[in-house]
Amino acid sequence: MRVILVNMPWASLDTPSLALGILHSVGRSHRADVETVNANLDFYDWAAEAIGLSVEDYEFFASHAYFEGYGDWVFSSALHGVPSWRVRAFEEQMAQGLSPHLRAVCLALHEASGRFVEELAARIADTRPDVVGFTTTFQQNTAALATAAAVKRLSPGTVTVLGGANCDGPQGAALHRNFPAVDFVVRGEGERAFPALLDVVRGGTAPATVAGLCWRTGDGAHRANAMTRLPLPPGELRQPDYRPYFHRVQTSAACSRIEPKLVLEGSRGCWWGEKHHCTFCGLNGSSMAFRSKAPETFLQEIAEQTRRHQVLDILVVDNILDMGYLRSVLPALIEQGHDLRFHYEIKSNLRYRQLKTLADAGLVQVQPGIESLSSRVLRLMDKGVTGCQNVRHLRDAQSAGLWATWNYLYGFPGERERDYTEVIRQLPALAHLTPPDGVTRIEIERFSPYFDRPELGFAPLRPASHYAIVHDLPEAELHDLAYLFDAPHAGIDETLAKQLGAAVERWRDLHLHSSLTRYDIGSRIVLTNRREDFDWTTRSITDPVEVAAFRLLEDPRSLQSLTHRLSARFTGSVCASRVAELLAEWGEAGLLYEDAGRYVHVVPLGTNAELTRLGGSAPDLTRDFARIPGPAYEDAS
Repeated sequence: MRVILVNMPWASLDTPSLALGILHSVGRSHRADVETVNANLDFYDWAAEAIGLSVEDYEFFASHAYFEGYGDWVFSSALHGVPSWRVRAFEEQMAQGLSPHLRAVCLALHEASGRFVEELAARIADTRPDVVGFTTTFQQNTAALATAAAVKRLSPGTVTVLGGANCDGPQGAALHRNFPAVDFVVRGEGERAFPALLDVVRGGTAPATVAGLCWRTGDGAHRANAMTRLPLPPGELRQPDYRPYFHRVQTSAACSRIEPKLVLEGSRGCWWGEKHHCTFCGLNGSSMAFRSKAPETFLQEIAEQTRRHQVLDILVVDNILDMGYLRSVLPALIEQGHDLRFHYEIKSNLRYRQLKTLADAGLVQVQPGIESLSSRVLRLMDKGVTGCQNVRHLRDAQSAGLWATWNYLYGFPGERERDYTEVIRQLPALAHLTPPDGVTRIEIERFSPYFDRPELGFAPLRPASHYAIVHDLPEAELHDLAYLFDAPHAGIDETLAKQLGAAVERWRDLHLHSSLTRYDIGSRIVLTNRREDFDWTTRSITDPVEVAAFRLLEDPRSLQSLTHRLSARFTGSVCASRVAELLAEWGEAGLLYEDAGRYVHVVPLGTNAELTRLGGSAPDLTRDFARIPGPAYEDAS
């Protein structure tokens, strides 16, 4: 059996598809001749020649255009066979937030995408495959559907299949129901679902017996089998085969403009989400159950992949760090001493020693899911952390040498104006810490509590407006197909949101030239400062009570708690009024962050690099990491 797996735009150019890497390996172990087509790279090369598309333009669609639907609209002309498909609606309803350049790129690609799809489909059909499978995550739907239809026209006997995160739950059934050129839609984890599909195509298994499979009866009627509730055991999580990607990327016109990275997974699901599903989060879909690979298995996979492809940059796509890896995988990586560079999603309540372990093991960038610096808003999210803990994380991540990527979210039902004005007031004190990449009103995502539970504050829900411009379907079908939904806005108004955005933009502007560090040398603490809103340069804390107080403020504490601890240490000689005066003084100097009656100091550990930078002769390398948030990656479903 000949199987072709296709990774369509807008998958990122600098990373292989984890889903197809796994399916490539699984298919070969089940007696299939598997070829992976990296059509995202093919499209870039084609469009670079046809319309002068740049890598930066491509990555705009891959990493920044999902919520607006620009990437799906580009291929809607190919899907419907109409080069001018709803151009007027695009210009009137979708293009308002685009620069003139990106608007022109969208229109040029929209007009040209049909030609690329036809050329790609002809190339695929010429190889006479038995099965052509498309992974679809985020903005791959229209490109995949258009190419599947073109392949079917050229080779009616070829079986066409869709799978991936866009096929989870009702979405997959809607895709299969509305696009007859797709023979099967696979819903479920690939290691289990793909071999079952191959058995169906071979005629050895009845389609009605395969969990999650969408299929058609002899008369063409749509059927959707119930999805399994049993997650794949961790021992069955497969290692991807990335050889097709790394072979293809070497011949791409993008090769000299990108730095290819490995995409690996140590776990699936979210252990926090199993207990407290963050109200706005739709990740994991129908498979929240947390599972992780055995430490020795994951370590072996890291070693094999880096050795095989000679790549040291690794994006770990786990939704959350397995805390057990802090005692197993990470110490082993430290001991091995390889110069690996990891990106990892973590929880923002990790302590400095844990963050230092991450840094020593090779992590340079973490995504801690901070989202807000207000405890009250964080409670509305069910995040399980406080505003002071999030500030502590930013401080300690910088002390450990980690770059934290995060976004500031707003628009939660029940939030108040004060939840933001108190944060905005204190942002100048945080100018030296890693700022958010942006400020964004939350989106309503399928599978999130806000989607499933209208009593939380979002109703009625309608499919995001761009779906109706991309597709020619009734709203009920769009509702099942969509991942993003529109609802009446909740929370703060746009006036305050703009103030928050302006304050964060100023934070980003000040950050490159701001520093605040501490040097704890026994009986005293020396602080150095270079922040625009605070005019002092150095100061020393030498009084024993003040030294002890500052050290206690490594963690968030209330006035009462701090007073109690100091009194216990100094035999009752410390009164609350003295501590209150000290907190006020340090607050004026920009040394503290206050939230929900708690205080935490904001001063990272000093380093030799920071001392050099204060002299103006060397850059601070921890601030040279990319500020663009890493792309989201599909799982193997």
